Amino acid sequence: MKKILVEVCCGSADDVIEAKKAGADRVELNSDLFHGGLTPTVGSLLVAKRETGMKIMTMVRPREGGFCYTDAEFAVAIEDARQLLANGSDGLVFGFLHADGTIDAERTAVLAELARSAGKEAVFHRAIDVIPDWKQALDLLIDLNITRVLTSGQEADVSNGTETVREMIRYAAGRIQILPGAGITARNYRRIVEETGADQIHLAAHRSLTDSSVRNNRSIFYGGCLYPPEDRFQMIDQAYISGIVSGLTK
Repeated sequence: MKKILVEVCCGSADDVIEAKKAGADRVELNSDLFHGGLTPTVGSLLVAKRETGMKIMTMVRPREGGFCYTDAEFAVAIEDARQLLANGSDGLVFGFLHADGTIDAERTAVLAELARSAGKEAVFHRAIDVIPDWKQALDLLIDLNITRVLTSGQEADVSNGTETVREMIRYAAGRIQILPGAGITARNYRRIVEETGADQIHLAAHRSLTDSSVRNNRSIFYGGCLYPPEDRFQMIDQAYISGIVSGLTK
């Protein structure tokens, strides 16, 4: 199998450290993976960069629930982007849409220019998977000098969108990178690579760890109405990712 670049979706500095140990080539650093990934803290970026030296793409997403932001939210995104770039980010991951689901070219251009002026990459995330015309969207993103698009082929799981991803790669014809992601596992990564013809993949695999510090009062919850267990947290499963990385070199 040809060399396939592996990007791991991370939600903390510890995740990045584990991804590095697993042999990942690149990471996307976020916070709040439960909501699809939001902007990480500068502190998590600084620690992750210092401890691993990895290529770290940083999410710029000011809130969960869609990609059509208020003026204040977009202003926050700009400030976050500037701080992330100034503190070692190797690129920005973002997506801005109008209320009708089409790309907000003006806002996309602002973030793309921030990344480009810093000599870094600009990545349009899975917002492309809800866009009505992906070919038109790719043409626009190419014109805006976007480096790469993360996509599941407009399906909930990329394993069901391989035909579209393959068509995207053909349509892009080297003008923009296409990065398949969402639902890639140890059981399907080979098939996804073969069916799409991709030269890179985006994945995540976490294991559950425990933190006993909250067990003195089990009636207390700090989250929302879902009430997740307060003595559990997630971290990248190094062994699982390592198995996929190793498999891609055989």
